[in-house]
Amino acid sequence: MRKKLRSFLRRALTEKLGVNRDAKLIDHYLSETVGPKKLQLGCGRNYLTGWLNSDFYPRTSDILHLDVTAPLPFPEGVFDYVFSEHVIEHISYPSGVLMLRECFRVLKPGGVIRIATPDLAFLINLYRADESSTQPREAVQQEFLEFFLANEIKDRANNAPIDLDVYLINKFVRAWGHEFIYDEKTLKYVFNDLGFTDVVRRDVMESGHTALQDIENIDRKPPGHIALETVVLEGSRPI
Repeated sequence: MRKKLRSFLRRALTEKLGVNRDAKLIDHYLSETVGPKKLQLGCGRNYLTGWLNSDFYPRTSDILHLDVTAPLPFPEGVFDYVFSEHVIEHISYPSGVLMLRECFRVLKPGGVIRIATPDLAFLINLYRADESSTQPREAVQQEFLEFFLANEIKDRANNAPIDLDVYLINKFVRAWGHEFIYDEKTLKYVFNDLGFTDVVRRDVMESGHTALQDIENIDRKPPGHIALETVVLEGSRPI
């Protein structure tokens, strides 16, 4: 409810009172920032210093209101880096393609995009046909399963009466407004199809670019869980 109220008030200021705070935020960032210009889509609580942070439900007045399913309100070729963490899975596949196409457009030639999103392969790897399988889960996989079942499923009696992986998998692909869960193959296909080059998978918190290192919000879950569930791809707009 608070998110919707903040969004409503922000729109009212812009549409009814003519106070376009978002336009001012964009203009100030692009005109005053010294050094690389960096855009984060869907920052949530992960506010990054030196970045133009944006979210559909901005938590503070210095975060840009932005809908990633619509064309981005920036000129072509203005950002050196674009970063988005656990956002693209909340919109449809066609909207995700549009979002990535717009990221390509607003990046400078040579600019780099970094997308982090839940990995379908991680879910598949959690599944065991027989709980007495001779191929046990890794410790972090078992920890993830137990933590998820204990904390993320509200109505245990009806939704997860016993601790089976199938409950986690069913919940994960539907929870939190998830609409499309990518794997590396699919996300890489979209990157390549849109024209990104040098497409590589990275580990969470690691990158060959200093500006893209240590920027995921890993503290929102127990140690190792974000790294386990996430696929991270980077790609460049050709020079």
